[in-house]
Formats: sequence, structure tokens, C-alpha cells
Amino acid sequence: MSQRSIPGSHDLGKTIKERRIELNLTIEEAADRAGVGLKTWCRYEAGESIRQDKAKGICKALNWRALPSLDEQDDCSLDINEYRANEYWSKMLEERFGATAAASFVIGSEILEDHINEDLEELSHMPNGSHVGQLGISFIADDLPPQFLPRYDYEFLYALRCALHKMKECVRYETDLVAHSVIEELVLYLVIEESRMLLEDGDYVPEEGWDDWIFDLFDDIDIVTLLYSDHYVTKDNIYHFDHWTDEQFYMN
Repeated sequence: MSQRSIPGSHDLGKTIKERRIELNLTIEEAADRAGVGLKTWCRYEAGESIRQDKAKGICKALNWRALPSLDEQDDCSLDINEYRANEYWSKMLEERFGATAAASFVIGSEILEDHINEDLEELSHMPNGSHVGQLGISFIADDLPPQFLPRYDYEFLYALRCALHKMKECVRYETDLVAHSVIEELVLYLVIEESRMLLEDGDYVPEEGWDDWIFDLFDDIDIVTLLYSDHYVTKDNIYHFDHWTDEQFYMN
């Protein structure tokens, strides 16, 4: 089941554009504030529909309490119960770690996939070997481990998307959510980070430690210690980029 959408209109798109100009924001700046891609923001200004979970970001970018198309009593606060009917709502995550954990997977996985697809589209028009750090706008580049930035090319992003699809299918069919490789651990870490703005920036108050569920699944915090710190990862380390697709965790 897809995310609920707010119907678009020419008037709404025009109002969004006028408000952006009123705030002296470029399209790039507005998209950055909203946490969406450049092309996605352009679609908003063209009057296309807006996915419900993106509305909060638009409100934040434009300093609005609510989108003009909504009733006065409505706002952009998050109601995680709206995500329960989503096919990627994990009953296992909810039972073990709480409703916010389950919501974080639904929200984060869809946002992450959007960002991957946007970067894949941009890289497909660039010379072979180009990486996300060379893109004008990339919401993935800053979230990936910085040591290996030049390695994040089209082929890598394709592999990252495949790993994401695998995790989504595990949730969809209620099989064990297990990361057998570093790239699968990375996907789940990025899912958490992509969902963080919606879950922590607003009226909704998540359970304490809601974002610890991935580390309980991994049974360690090595991905943070080794890839998101000042630690230099050598080629013989299992967390070196060259080994990210190797299946090495929880193997029989």
C-alpha cells in the first residue's frame, strides 16, 4: 500500500513557488530544507500531488504551520498510525522495539529509495566512474561513510538499492530481518537516518531509544564505530568497502 497523498493543484504549486520566492530561497535551498530532491520540489511547484510524509518537510522549508490546501485545523504533525496499513510495516519490529521502530522502517525505506533513484538518474547521464560527491545535489552523499566517497558510483548505488529491496521484502513477508553483509547493515542504518527528521522534529514524541533497534539486530555498533568515526578502515578489515557485499554475518 502506497503512502497517502495530498492532491496537487495548479494553485497549490503556485502558492508554494510564491512562498519560496518570498523567503528568498532558491529551489535547491528549499529542497534541502524539506529533505527532498531537486526534481521532487520542482514537481511540487508544478502542482503535482504531495506524499503525506513529505508535507512536514515542505512546511518546515516554508515556515508554514500547514499546507494551504489543508483545513485550518490540520497541521503537519506526524501520526504513525497512518503507516500501519503499509505493506512494509513490520509486526516484528513493533512487537520487539515499539511502534516508532516499525514506522521508522516504513518512512526511512521509502525516503531512502527516492534519494537513491534520484542519484541513479543523475549518474546515468554522467561519465562512467562518476560518484555521488560530484552531483550538484545528493541527499545520500553526506549520509554515506566519508572514507569511501569516490567509490559511490552508479554500480554501488544500484547494489545499495538491491540491498534495500531485499530488506523490504523481508519485512513484507515477515521473515527475519537479518543483515548478512555490511551493505545490508548500511541500508538499515540509512533507513534510520532518513526517518529521523520526521520522527524527531515535530510534535510527535518517539519512544526513548527508538533508533537502537538496528544495533540490537546487529548485536553490535561496529558500523558506527568503524565507518562513522575517525577510524581508518584498512583493506583487510571486513568493513572496508571492498568487502561490503560479502555475506559474512549470521551465516550457518
